[in-house]
Amino acid sequence: MTIFKERIDEEYITTSEAKEILVEIEAERAEDESRELRYELARAIEHVNRFAHLDADESRELVEELAELEPIDVPTAIKIADLLPEDRTELRSVFAQERYSLDGDELDDVLDVVAKYA
Repeated sequence: MTIFKERIDEEYITTSEAKEILVEIEAERAEDESRELRYELARAIEHVNRFAHLDADESRELVEELAELEPIDVPTAIKIADLLPEDRTELRSVFAQERYSLDGDELDDVLDVVAKYA
């Protein structure tokens, strides 16, 4: 079951940015006592509270810095920013389904960028 008719726009955001949006929605719902918090929204808020490690601005900066590196596109940069991998093994799991793989130096470059924010 879908609750929308058509997709107007699509934008990739990090978990931290989603948290910022959901906090605003939660505050709006709290002001109006007649509107209850739907189950899906409550679960989404719980998820972002648990897994958002950076604030929204930091996560966007990290994504932009990662996207500047040669083989990394924006969706992959967002995955990396959400996971904040600490070693090569964790980082390789992000690239497991990609058509390319990074060599050791490229992995280290990505991990160096992530280390600045983690």
